[in-house]
Amino acid sequence: MRQSAQAALALAALLLALPLPARATDAPDAPAPPARTQPPVGRETGARTPDATEPGEVQGSHGTLGRPVNPDAGPGKINRVTIPDFADLVAQVRPAVVSISATLRPGAGGGDDEGESGGQGRGGRGGASKVGGSGFLTDADGTIVTNNHVVENTTAINVTLDDGTVLPARIIGRDSRTDLAVIRVNAGHPLPFLQLGDSSATRVGEWVIAMGAPYGLGGTVTAGIISAEGRDIGSGQYDEYIQIDAAINHGNSGGPTFAQDGRVIGVNTAIFSPTRGGGSIGIGFAIPANLVKIVVAQLQKTGHVVRGFVGIEAQTVSVEMARALGLAQHAGALVAQVTPDSPAAKAGLLPGDVIRALNGTPVANPRELAISVLAIPPGGMAKLDVIRAGETRTIEVRVGEAPSERPTEPSTATGPSAAAGPHVGITLSAITPEQRARLNLGPDVHGVAITKVDPGSPADTAGIKPGDVIVGVGARAIETPADAIAAIRAAARDHAVALRILRDGTARFVAIPLDTGNG
Repeated sequence: MRQSAQAALALAALLLALPLPARATDAPDAPAPPARTQPPVGRETGARTPDATEPGEVQGSHGTLGRPVNPDAGPGKINRVTIPDFADLVAQVRPAVVSISATLRPGAGGGDDEGESGGQGRGGRGGASKVGGSGFLTDADGTIVTNNHVVENTTAINVTLDDGTVLPARIIGRDSRTDLAVIRVNAGHPLPFLQLGDSSATRVGEWVIAMGAPYGLGGTVTAGIISAEGRDIGSGQYDEYIQIDAAINHGNSGGPTFAQDGRVIGVNTAIFSPTRGGGSIGIGFAIPANLVKIVVAQLQKTGHVVRGFVGIEAQTVSVEMARALGLAQHAGALVAQVTPDSPAAKAGLLPGDVIRALNGTPVANPRELAISVLAIPPGGMAKLDVIRAGETRTIEVRVGEAPSERPTEPSTATGPSAAAGPHVGITLSAITPEQRARLNLGPDVHGVAITKVDPGSPADTAGIKPGDVIVGVGARAIETPADAIAAIRAAARDHAVALRILRDGTARFVAIPLDTGNG
């Protein structure tokens, strides 16, 4: 232990004798040791002081540098998943979609009865009422397809192109039964246009986009899917609507519905809303492009639609009806009535026959039959596959021409006379053979048919319905729409009119209070 202690003391003395290393102050030329590295201020939060700038850093308003939490590059870049959109499609087709603004004839109840005023209202008292809608170009010469209810009963129509150009338009033709119209503008140069696609190729669940000018907001695009096909909404015998859930609102009427490949598969025309004047709740309806092609071709050629006429009234074959008739399938069009001396009567069709095909194309229901007959020009042959008493047979019918339905300006109680007389809110027509058959009116019934009732009008409030037949006004018998208008005008002195109507074979009087203002 002592030797060890002596050795330790000797080692300590030796260490004390060794020279110490010089301090930095003693040797100014010696290099300084490296400074201890400190993490940049705020590195944990993505910010640092501006002593150096690194790639991707952004300087704040007080000079602080930092990286965004969603950088475009580097280790912090978010692994983005891009969802396909409709931007390229919209950019390509949008130049051919237009907005329409029209001035209603004074006192007229036409135009868009759903209040499609493009946010402009329907005009104040004493002012011209405005309606709005949409449309799309179908050729380079300025031909535009839209809805009939957008342009009917108007005195002036203006079209706004996608580039903001405003042009006056004139009506080429319109068809109230399919709610389609063709108008034309003259731009002085070729215009971009769209082609109609094949609506029979669509499938429920497909993506679609709708374009138009809801509430006057031109160029609006909405997207959705096809919710259903072949919808009957009670607007007429040609109901075969495509139901979509893309938002369409007041002002979209007449605009196109596109498939993903840019095909125009329909024309937006109606919405379902639980309240009058309400907006979209995801239930909209478009006229199928295949029907649009048929009607538009005729409107462009003659200004009106010449309908093929067979002369039958048909109804749907329900499951119960199929069972009662001994049919294996509940499909086809059941002939309920045959108009005397009609093409169908001459060909030998009978009530109780079930039409299953026309010219080789299956017929699923009466609407399909009506649309198929519409495509056959008068004089053409319709080869009908019919089931009668359990047996299948073929009957050939030479299609006739339906009574003219050219849009004469109009025989209505809300027409030109309303400016100086009563506003009732009904549209009248002479009783056609087809209406006589559909309403089951005998040859001895004389009067005029009510084809339309304006929602909220005095007639609507009194309970008048489309399909009612006016046989008299007060004690005066009615033969023509002109008779009815004159009698209603004469009754305006008493501020009420008693219409004698025929409904479901029963005659009754309906009292209607009259608004003798300008409607």
